Amino acid sequence: MSQELRHIIPSPQPEVEDTFATYQTTYQFYKEVEVRSEFQKYCEWYYTTAERHRQELEKMRGELNIMQWFRKR
Repeated sequence: MSQELRHIIPSPQPEVEDTFATYQTTYQFYKEVEVRSEFQKYCEWYYTTAERHRQELEKMRGELNIMQWFRKR
């Protein structure tokens, strides 16, 4: 049986394994670079948005609060 399978399923050659390993490593590297780049963009967007919201909050705190007039009894 094992003799028959050797003819049907050839054993992998070292060159093919090395080529596949190189491809897999390269793919994983570029995927990691892409993930880190996207995360960096998200962090920059988050910090920019948070700073803008802080500035808007300070501006709102300085404005007149009309709702307090209606809530007073």
